Amino acid sequence: MNLERIAVVAFDGISPFHLSVPCAVFDGPAARRERLFEVAVCAPVPGPLRSDAGFGLHVDRGLEALETAGIVVVPSWHEEDPVPADLCAALRRAHGRGARIVGLCLGSFVLAEAGLLDGRPATTRWAAMEAFARRYPDVALRQDVLYVDDGDVLTSAGTAAGIDCCLHVVRQGHGAAVANRIARSLVVAPHRRGGQAQYVEQPLPADAGDARLGEILAWALARLDRPLDLDALAARALMSRRTFTRRFRDATGSSPAQWLAHQRLVRAQRLLEEGDAPLEQVAARAGFGTAVSLRQRFQAALGLSPSAYRRSFRG
Repeated sequence: MNLERIAVVAFDGISPFHLSVPCAVFDGPAARRERLFEVAVCAPVPGPLRSDAGFGLHVDRGLEALETAGIVVVPSWHEEDPVPADLCAALRRAHGRGARIVGLCLGSFVLAEAGLLDGRPATTRWAAMEAFARRYPDVALRQDVLYVDDGDVLTSAGTAAGIDCCLHVVRQGHGAAVANRIARSLVVAPHRRGGQAQYVEQPLPADAGDARLGEILAWALARLDRPLDLDALAARALMSRRTFTRRFRDATGSSPAQWLAHQRLVRAQRLLEEGDAPLEQVAARAGFGTAVSLRQRFQAALGLSPSAYRRSFRG
């Protein structure tokens, strides 16, 4: 099996957390079980590097790793530091031959310095928005999103939003089911509020105190093709609407209606990825009722039609 090659760019003084985000998503235990990616950490100057946490790193690979990578990730940068010319050139070459370039957090500064964001939408860490806008006025900066996917170039907001962006890359290339498994293994928030919501399956509560709620969620997941609403869920839980809504939001981070809509979308994604059922049948099995409703939900949530989504998983 040919694994997709991913190059992650480290640098002197990097935050261990920022470096670990793409490594954990693309090369963590769950990703290795999927056998999808081959990750190489590289640096403009290979060898010993310092981290900003007080311990050292050793990176064997230089920028030649970008020459064969299908995805290049710049996980961060120091806003005040100049970007090496050889790194900018290597990014432009990789982009020119078709690699996807991903700038997480302040890594967007590197992509902008390389000229890859001119005239394009992008985002970055909230605290650096003003500095970024002054330095790169030709970039259409988005301040209200977790990440921006502009096709061959992606950027994310700060810190944890990099996880959302990397999971998005997994989902686009390998489907919702794979992204769900990786997200579960990382125990990350499955549905992030923001301009770009992550469509990862909502895990059941792990806290033993929420065992009853976990049973309700499992019951609902087995009945997504049937009419379900707040009243039905609260009645099943033997709670009032108000109590159930509060406990549900505490456990899942969303309202029952948002959770149901999200789970139905995930179910539809899986059905489209894994089978050839007509759209009317997919809509019925996912609980959308009609193909028209399914198309409207897909367009609103993902920006494309169910048919286009299915084609993207058929080569």
